[in-house]
Amino acid sequence: MKVYDFNVRERNGEEINLGIYEGKVLLIVNSATQCGFTPQYSKLQELYDKYSNQGFVILDFPCNQFKNQAPESADDIQKFCESNYGVSYPIHDKIEVNGDNAHPLYKFLKESHGFRGFDEDHPLASVLDDMLSKDQPGYKSSPDIKWNFTKFLIDRNGNIIDRFEPTKDLSLIEEKIKELL
Repeated sequence: MKVYDFNVRERNGEEINLGIYEGKVLLIVNSATQCGFTPQYSKLQELYDKYSNQGFVILDFPCNQFKNQAPESADDIQKFCESNYGVSYPIHDKIEVNGDNAHPLYKFLKESHGFRGFDEDHPLASVLDDMLSKDQPGYKSSPDIKWNFTKFLIDRNGNIIDRFEPTKDLSLIEEKIKELL
C-alpha cells in the first residue's frame, strides 16, 4: 500500500484521492491552532514557499484529539492559519489520528512508522513526556500519534520515508526533503 491508496476530505467536504499528489514529495502533518507548537505553521509555510515549485506539498490535517487544541471548524482553522501565519498549503477537513475513529490514512502511517521518541534537546520534550506518562503510562511503546504537529515524509513514489515528532527541528526535516527533491 501507498499513501495514494487513500481518500481524504477537503475542508469543503469533497473527497479526494491522494493519488492526485503522485510524483510529489509530501509532508503530512496533524495540526492544531491552540498548541505550543502552533508557531510551526510559519516554518512549514517557509518550507512550502521554498520547495513547492520543485514538487513539494504539505498536507495539513487539523485534529482536536490532544487537549482540545483545535476546537474550531476547518474553515475557521484555514482563516486563522492564513491570517496569522500566511499558510497557503492545503489544509484539509478535521480528522482523528488515534483511536477507533482514526482516519485510515493515519492508521497506515502509524503502522508503518511508529513512535521512536521525542528529541531530547527540545524544551518541550520533557513537558510532553511528563504529561503523556501521567495520562498514558507506557505511551512510548504505542505507535499512536502523541501530539499535534507530528509529521510524515513521503517520497515521490508514495512511500513513507520517515516520521518526525513535533519536537524534531524543522531544519533537519528540511534536509530530508531536499534529499527527496
